[in-house]
Amino acid sequence: MNILLVRVSSLGDVVHNMPIVADILRHVPDARIDWVVEEGYTALVRLNPGVHRVIPFALRRWRKSLASAATRAEMGAFRRSLREVEYDFVFDTQGLLKTAAVMRLALLAPAGQRVGLANATEGSGYEAISRIFHTFSVPVGVRTHAVERGRVVVATALGYALDTPADFNLSAPPAGPRPDWLPMQPYAVFFHATARAAKQWQVAHWITIAADLAARGIPVLLPWGSPSEKIAAGQLAAQMPNAQVLPKLSMMDAVLLAHDAALAIGVDTGLTHIAAAFNRPTIELYIDSPRWKTEGNWSPDIINLGDEGQSPTVDDVRRAMAALL
Repeated sequence: MNILLVRVSSLGDVVHNMPIVADILRHVPDARIDWVVEEGYTALVRLNPGVHRVIPFALRRWRKSLASAATRAEMGAFRRSLREVEYDFVFDTQGLLKTAAVMRLALLAPAGQRVGLANATEGSGYEAISRIFHTFSVPVGVRTHAVERGRVVVATALGYALDTPADFNLSAPPAGPRPDWLPMQPYAVFFHATARAAKQWQVAHWITIAADLAARGIPVLLPWGSPSEKIAAGQLAAQMPNAQVLPKLSMMDAVLLAHDAALAIGVDTGLTHIAAAFNRPTIELYIDSPRWKTEGNWSPDIINLGDEGQSPTVDDVRRAMAALL
């Protein structure tokens, strides 16, 4: 059975789509699974050994130069790659017009099906027009967890029950020279940055928790992804004697950072979800987003704190650290 998954972005959503692969292979062991994903996330998807072929999608970059011959050539090559294999099932678990259009481009086997979401979940960016390309649309509960949503769609189409916890099946990042910025001793990482200010935890709280970790002899690493986040990391580090602002990291460096952490503490953002997917000791902080939607509920090594409009306290995090360290 040839299966194509279409889940192109964002980072957290790509991570939350991973358990579908293990689900399929548990019930259809001879399935060949390909995956279309934004080019920036291809290295991450390749860490899942159950994915046969990763097909890069570069819409973000293509939009900037649609008139160029090089871009048109890349788009043509992308379309041809979608038609190299006849797929028995193509799954769009994102529910956008652009992802449904990608699904429509794929070559179907004679009895093949294009399957996607029949409805939105609460707060999702689902676009109902995506259903025009479906041969089968699967309804889900309006408060279905981000991981379970895709799992339900695929399980319903392939006719199996979901009876196991989410298995992300992510391999460790490829071995290579140890980066200079990665400590030899156990470390904590603070995934403090997020695009939406309302989802950020109070600066004073981060400083207090860093001091607690310093008392344990545990250094704190501060990653960043934009100039403003770098400034914020520097401001935190200036008040944390055990903190280090990291250089700009590649996707695989960021994955390595999460994979090797003795403790990850982070707001509702993609890198926090990567640490949770690796089942690292992780404290997820929910400040202004609903916890039910993305909380790590597949491992006792993940502790979820707070909720929409209910920011976690320092004492909440201290108790979680005591349980995990």
